[in-house]
Amino acid sequence: MPIRAVMFDLGNTLMHAVAPDIWPEVIRRGNQALMDYLCNLGILTECDNFTVEFNQRLRKYYAERDVQMIETSTFLVLKELLAEKGYADVSNTIIRESLDEHYAVTQKNWKLEKDTITCLEALQKANYKMGVISNAGDDRDVQQLIKRFNIDPYFELVLTSAACGYRKPHQRIFELALEYFNVRAEEVAMVGDTLKADILGANQMDMYSIWITRRVEDSTDGELPTQPQATIQTLGELPSLLQELELGIRS
Repeated sequence: MPIRAVMFDLGNTLMHAVAPDIWPEVIRRGNQALMDYLCNLGILTECDNFTVEFNQRLRKYYAERDVQMIETSTFLVLKELLAEKGYADVSNTIIRESLDEHYAVTQKNWKLEKDTITCLEALQKANYKMGVISNAGDDRDVQQLIKRFNIDPYFELVLTSAACGYRKPHQRIFELALEYFNVRAEEVAMVGDTLKADILGANQMDMYSIWITRRVEDSTDGELPTQPQATIQTLGELPSLLQELELGIRS
């Protein structure tokens, strides 16, 4: 069955970190910007203590979601913590604006892969339907990144775990994409860098799984825990791979 649609992961697939080693510091500065915003408005009175508690709550949230594959969103984590600390009357608008301050910092550490545009242009010219399926704690952050890099015109769908509540490899997030495009799983290729999320999820759905290894840090010596149906190093290889599948050169 020919491939009609291509789904992409976002981080380390279409974009990459400018400086991967400094992510802890970037996150710290992002959280500080969030707290400064709330404190400058006079909403928080114990800013330093709240920053520590927010960081702790985020770590707990990240650990739980990786096990349960359920995404509650960073927005709800912050809202619930504020309520527990006696700030239940903080409006959703203020909470959203404080998170925007955080992501304004972290977004600067992302850069579009140099072959993303040429790849997407080639697939668009070949009439493939395209979408993004991304594990992310904040939907607005992902949508802003897509627009910031000017790649939103290529995608009919940008689906995040924060928006739908399910993280890859949970089958529901893939089912939602299939329902949106009205295609069968066998007609879809999933391209991503993470074996346990992108590749496992695609394999479980009978999608054609394509592992992109350019940013993969884990050792690939020996047998992989999850086997992709195809492996590429760069996005530049993807159009020819899909053409080979169409011609029956690959299976």
